[in-house]
Amino acid sequence: MIELVIPQRMRDLGAFEVGRVLPFAKRRMVGPYIFFDRMGPKDMAPGLPREADVRPHPHIGLSTITYLFDGEITHRDSLGVEQPIRPGEVNWMTAGRGITHSERFETLREHGGRMDGIQAWVALPDDKEETDPGFWHYPADALPTLDEDGASGRLIAGRLAGVDSPVQVDSPQFYVHWRLRAGARVSLPAEYAERAVYVVGGEVDIDGQRIDEGSMAVLAAGKAVTIAANSDAVVMALGGEPVGPRYIDWNFVSSSKQRLEQARVDWAAGRMKLPDLDNDEFIPLPPRIGDTPPQPEPMS
Repeated sequence: MIELVIPQRMRDLGAFEVGRVLPFAKRRMVGPYIFFDRMGPKDMAPGLPREADVRPHPHIGLSTITYLFDGEITHRDSLGVEQPIRPGEVNWMTAGRGITHSERFETLREHGGRMDGIQAWVALPDDKEETDPGFWHYPADALPTLDEDGASGRLIAGRLAGVDSPVQVDSPQFYVHWRLRAGARVSLPAEYAERAVYVVGGEVDIDGQRIDEGSMAVLAAGKAVTIAANSDAVVMALGGEPVGPRYIDWNFVSSSKQRLEQARVDWAAGRMKLPDLDNDEFIPLPPRIGDTPPQPEPMS
């Protein structure tokens, strides 16, 4: 059964638009997943201006996941990591007590090409919110497959149907990428309290209801559902066990409003280390909504 369908809302980031799905007014989180953005798809010409890059910015209290269908992004962070990410690979960054990073489009700038992917945030459980920051990269062939007749699936993170991803997670969850041929059907088990399905491309039926491209269906608990492809389709399924209420302020996530305020103060005062290769620029702390017109948000 579908509880809610969330259509993506387009947001202009300058070089291209993103489709914001989570958080949503009627549904802030799905399991620990608190943020979900579709980047693109968009064809980029060579010579992309540097203003299109996402300059260094901070995070606390979450992990970020970058997963691409097309294109390439270069990640740099305050731990000294510089790592390109390509389609099918996973960049998993845990902010914990604090990290800063940037996202650069060096390859697209030089060669041009198509950009398309998903960026998500996973809220950390209470006992991990102030953990040490970390970064892990996983090549595409490290992810286990969940293949059925007419369907090709890859388990990005967590555990589903007895299969475990090597991607390190901090709470019970799952995140799957499925490609479905027209007429194919896959079953999503009822093993987590909260689950959702986002349609990247094509059209699917879930529990007899059509879900179009760019929409996320939030599922009721306690019942396995079948995802049936009406056309060739690409879907992302995600969810897990709730970690409790969380607050968001800009790029910060926490169970404590006081901790969010401290993060704002620390960033404004320059107390969060910048990436070594990006120490000449950063995104200033934006005003809170209602103070002055809000600034565009970085992707993750």
